[in-house]
Amino acid sequence: MSAAAPLPAAFTPFAGQRLAVVGLGRAGLPAARRLLGWGASLLCWDDKAENRAAAAAEGLPVGDPAALPGFPFDALLLSPGIPHRLPRVHPAAAAARAAGVPVLCDAELLFRAVRASGSRARFAGITGTNGKSTTTALLHHLLAGAGWESAVGGNLGPAAIGLPLLGDAGVYVLEMSSYMLERLARLRFDVAIQLNLTPDHIDRHGDMAGYAAAKAHIFDRQQAGDAAIIALDDAWGPWFAEGRTGRVIPVSGHAAQPGGVWAEGRLLRDAAGVLADLDTAPALPGRHNAQNAAAAAAAALALGLPRAAIAAGLASFPGLPHRQERVGTRGGILFVNDSKATNAESTAPALSSYERVVWIAGGVPKAGGIDSLAPLFPRIAAAVLIGQSAGDFAATLAAHGVPATIAGTLEAALPAALAAARAAGVGTVLLSPACASFDQFSGFEARGDAFRALVAALPEDA
Repeated sequence: MSAAAPLPAAFTPFAGQRLAVVGLGRAGLPAARRLLGWGASLLCWDDKAENRAAAAAEGLPVGDPAALPGFPFDALLLSPGIPHRLPRVHPAAAAARAAGVPVLCDAELLFRAVRASGSRARFAGITGTNGKSTTTALLHHLLAGAGWESAVGGNLGPAAIGLPLLGDAGVYVLEMSSYMLERLARLRFDVAIQLNLTPDHIDRHGDMAGYAAAKAHIFDRQQAGDAAIIALDDAWGPWFAEGRTGRVIPVSGHAAQPGGVWAEGRLLRDAAGVLADLDTAPALPGRHNAQNAAAAAAAALALGLPRAAIAAGLASFPGLPHRQERVGTRGGILFVNDSKATNAESTAPALSSYERVVWIAGGVPKAGGIDSLAPLFPRIAAAVLIGQSAGDFAATLAAHGVPATIAGTLEAALPAALAAARAAGVGTVLLSPACASFDQFSGFEARGDAFRALVAALPEDA
């Protein structure tokens, strides 16, 4: 494929368009900066005075668009975290809808800019309740590792609108939340991935049907030559597969899928044979990651990546921080940082990935605690508990015969877990808290960073 024609010195694809930007956080502020540079006439707003002040200090025009009669804009760029319908419509979204003005996300505006530049770069979108960040990062890794021009962002990493303009041979790999998918108008994904669906964000979508409908927007505007990659490992998979215009490619982490990609044990396969042995991919343990690998491999094949490049990329994938991240080995014991697991549902895949572990868990508990993990308790040689939930978790584990120690803090948990692993002859210490972190940390990232630092501080021969 040929590269796009060189851009003019002043590339202003939004010249003459008046846009309202509401929400000046991680996505909104970079979007405002770039849209201004691309010629748009802007009015920016944030409900927090400090964010408005920061935008004004940069020279961005600040004012409440909802206060203007008739909402005189061509579009409203509304940050994903701000609701435009449920549970309570934001005033700017209400004004936009009353005026018939579209409410968009920044990925839509990236797509328009790319096409305005003359580029035929392709777009790959990834969604699902769980696994979308890993699958997004993995697909980008496969493409970049093979020397392809690729940019990754969206719900993962940099905001979509901040990504570079790619040429005809480029591929944008975008993680798409349900919030973003509801705010598309023209963006068409050449490759669209739907991984799974479990209850989440019901307050924003009303019920599971509304949540599923939002996810299904990833297939909007697909054409016959496009790929609709759909995991069939949960009950919603067949629903997503019905009536697709794009070519449906089924994937699974454990069951054969004629015409698709699936894992047979740890072997990743398609109709042509074995694509890769996932035992050579240490950052992709467990059945859930087999599904992620199958989806990424199916997307890479649909885009035209050679099989050998896919196998090599799977083996070299480093994984994502805080998602079953292998942070070090001390005295033959592997330490795994799965701090992103903030509820029992997200801890289950981690426990399923190891035959026997010493488990570090606890923090601010979610509804239901860890009761749903009981079938996986036999994998836990010992538990070391921290945070607010420690007492309740200890009682639950004791009722199932799992020995547990209350360490209180992560600093105290590391030596206790190391000692427990040695005593039990267990080769893995797993931090997968099944809890939010806010009793002791600013977020799961800070908790995972602290765990990584504590492991690094252990003596090599500990």
